[in-house]
Amino acid sequence: MGPRRRAREAALQALYQMDLNPGLTPAQALAHVFETFARGEPEADEADLRSFTTRLVTGVIERRAQIDELLANASTHWRLDRMAAVDRNLLRLGVQEILFESEIPPSVTIDEAVEIAKRYGTSESPAFVNGVLQRIAADAKPEK
Repeated sequence: MGPRRRAREAALQALYQMDLNPGLTPAQALAHVFETFARGEPEADEADLRSFTTRLVTGVIERRAQIDELLANASTHWRLDRMAAVDRNLLRLGVQEILFESEIPPSVTIDEAVEIAKRYGTSESPAFVNGVLQRIAADAKPEK
């Protein structure tokens, strides 16, 4: 597993913690994740993991209202508060990447999100995550 995948998983862990513990700050959640998640990485990979993880988490937190509105519109028949916490936070990460991490192709983001959903979500999570992120990516394409 590459450092970017590990960073996405670490970001998911931090967002999940904050979702279930609203009083937890991003700094606290990231510190906890880095204590347990980044251990054993080579120093250069750990620095990259920490940097990308922090950028993702910070982006989701700063844009959460906008991201959640997009998710609510794209996930027909599913309110955000009714989604599994893993799916909801994985979708938030995916939207953050698709819309605000321009160096990462949306197809890569979606593939990564689906793989992470297979690992941490339910049996329905990969298809659900794929469908919602595909819809958001399609809507985000600039008109030609």
